[in-house]
Amino acid sequence: MSELVRLYRLLTEEMTALKDMWPLADGLAEPVEDSFRSLLNDPHALIVIGELEGNPVGFLQAQIEELLPQGTETSLASIRLVFTEEPARAVGVGTTMREFAIGELVKRGVERFDAHVLPGHRLAKNFFEAGGFSARSIVMHKPPA
Repeated sequence: MSELVRLYRLLTEEMTALKDMWPLADGLAEPVEDSFRSLLNDPHALIVIGELEGNPVGFLQAQIEELLPQGTETSLASIRLVFTEEPARAVGVGTTMREFAIGELVKRGVERFDAHVLPGHRLAKNFFEAGGFSARSIVMHKPPA
């Protein structure tokens, strides 16, 4: 659990530098340890740890989400969090985590996938586009004056 929390804190630093609203609306509820315990026990959640030479260097968290009542003939999972440490970004750890997660969720009956990416985070956008994702929705935000 400590490595997962450490990786999450690194993700929080990176995302907060891009958008100060991220830890308030897009991250995990504090205490993070409790949030991870809850996710690990949730049958609709998936957490994947990425390793390099046996060391944890990244993680991915996905959630099976309910659609509107008229969406009963399809299923959706959302990749809510994905992070790899800087040295592991160019060697395929993220891609391996993404493809493993999609494969596991397909086994659970999921057909469609969303991924959450901050505006301006070009590397994350490119990462998901390389995996066949494209924009479906954009959330607009107005900070206080």
